[in-house]
Amino acid sequence: MNLENMKSLFSKPMDRRRKWLIATVSIIAFVAVLGAIVYEGTKSAVELTLDGETKEVRTHANTVQDILGDLEISIRSEDYLYPPKSTKVTNNMKVVWEPSKKVTVSVDGKTETIWTTATSIEELLKDEKISLGEHDKVKPSLKEDISGNMEINIVKAFPLKLVDGGKEQEVWSTSTTVADFLKQQEIKLNELDRVEPGLEKSITKDDVVNIVRVEKVTDVVEAPTDYAVVSRKDSSLTKGKEEVIQEGQQGLVEKEYVVVKENGKEVSRELVSEKTVRESVDKVVNVGTKVLVAQVSRGEAPSGNGKEFYVSSTAYTANCNGCSGVTSTGINLHANPSIKVIAVDPSIIPLGTKVYVEGYGYAVAGDTGSAIKGNKIDVFFSTKAEAYRWGRKQVKIKVLN
Repeated sequence: MNLENMKSLFSKPMDRRRKWLIATVSIIAFVAVLGAIVYEGTKSAVELTLDGETKEVRTHANTVQDILGDLEISIRSEDYLYPPKSTKVTNNMKVVWEPSKKVTVSVDGKTETIWTTATSIEELLKDEKISLGEHDKVKPSLKEDISGNMEINIVKAFPLKLVDGGKEQEVWSTSTTVADFLKQQEIKLNELDRVEPGLEKSITKDDVVNIVRVEKVTDVVEAPTDYAVVSRKDSSLTKGKEEVIQEGQQGLVEKEYVVVKENGKEVSRELVSEKTVRESVDKVVNVGTKVLVAQVSRGEAPSGNGKEFYVSSTAYTANCNGCSGVTSTGINLHANPSIKVIAVDPSIIPLGTKVYVEGYGYAVAGDTGSAIKGNKIDVFFSTKAEAYRWGRKQVKIKVLN
């Protein structure tokens, strides 16, 4: 047997084994591919929206929780998940998961940690049933988007009374000090203004903030000045008479004041300068010194002839009610307290007549009176005590000329 025949004998079994091996491998590969196709074909298609990002997966997971577990996503009770995690997975299912964010909320200093899926601060406060008043302050603003570890500060407003320049109004504030309050209200203080209580003081509900508006102004006024009265003795004039030689004229002074006003009302005035605009002119008066009658004792009777009769007498002074101190004939009783004068009815005793009155002495009929009618006279005394002592009585009078 030659060599070729021998190769032929050995090659036939080898071909059969190779073919069997190839066939076996092919079958296994087919089965594997078929199995893979079948396995993949039995998976459910699920659309996942995770924290705002959408993707599609195919899965054999039984529940929503299994899907998220396969993706190593841990679910908090505060997270938003739809449908619920116990929901059975179905083909073409849509799953939405929004993780909650940690937020710190402070209300008037009281702090609370909240996990939320709200998208804005306004939505968060609504979810947490945190009510806001019209004047309450929120920082950041209500429209701000929620972010992780965000800090939200809420300050509740409280009512108080503001008195600005005397004008009163009710206002709301979230400030803790007077200075902050004024800044919040956009109120500016001038240099001299003052605030009660002080700027550094704390304010609370129903307090009163009083702003006193203070201003200094200059006031220039012209004021008259009195003139002096110069008296000159004149022996040609009867004692008690006066004659004006030169009329007086008031001067004029310009005065400058610094005036302090509070809420528009003057509270102080300080004179800072004074200037004479016009000098005053003295009034010059001649005063008579000529004595009309001789002074004698009250008990001495006159000598010579003259008409005598009795009259009802009373007494008066220069300061009596309704008296001017100057007689109807021009005698100044204030300037001549020792003069002897009687008031008469001129139809009985003419004015200017010299008389002698019993118990009074020589006198001149130099005055009249509304109550002196007929045989009545009123004798002048310089003091009330003398007049009271004289009283009312009947006396004898003698007309000398």
